[in-house]
Amino acid sequence: MQFLNKNYGWIIVAALALLPLIPLDNMAMENSKENIEMLYHISGEFAIRWMTAVLTLTPIFILFGVTNLFVRQAMGIATAIWSILHFAIFIAAEGFSETFTQVNYVLGFVAVLILIPLLFTSNRKAMKRLKSSWKKLQSMAYVAIILSLLHVAILEKTWIIYAVVVGLGFIVRIPTVKATILSYRLKNKNS
Repeated sequence: MQFLNKNYGWIIVAALALLPLIPLDNMAMENSKENIEMLYHISGEFAIRWMTAVLTLTPIFILFGVTNLFVRQAMGIATAIWSILHFAIFIAAEGFSETFTQVNYVLGFVAVLILIPLLFTSNRKAMKRLKSSWKKLQSMAYVAIILSLLHVAILEKTWIIYAVVVGLGFIVRIPTVKATILSYRLKNKNS
């Protein structure tokens, strides 16, 4: 029971990240060109959703005071796994050399490359080992989201909602905006 109390957020995120794989597995078994293309579109959609969600956690903390580092790490892991899965399916459908034929593919590839070290350092041991460098490394997620948004925008997919959410998150992070929100929240909490 203690394990569940300590890790319930992580378990919920893992379940939410894994559930969509069940119907995707059935599509992959059919192995048609249409299904493979659909798989890499769906996996890309989940990758950008998870990336957007994980980057909203700091603004949620600023606005409401709710935070959980281990949930954030689990969401980051889900982001990286969905992104790597998306790229792997793309390679299976189009071939690795296709990655370098269009700017949007290169942007997506670089975003995936950035997420790989973030994936391997999204754990408690890495935090202890890397100390202050851990936060600097994890801040590369901002570069990955910008590259991912450009990747999706050039593909002319539904990117506006993600850009708006991420943009609002960046606005909330501006030091003066953040300080104003935090002081307002503290003032209301003490009232």
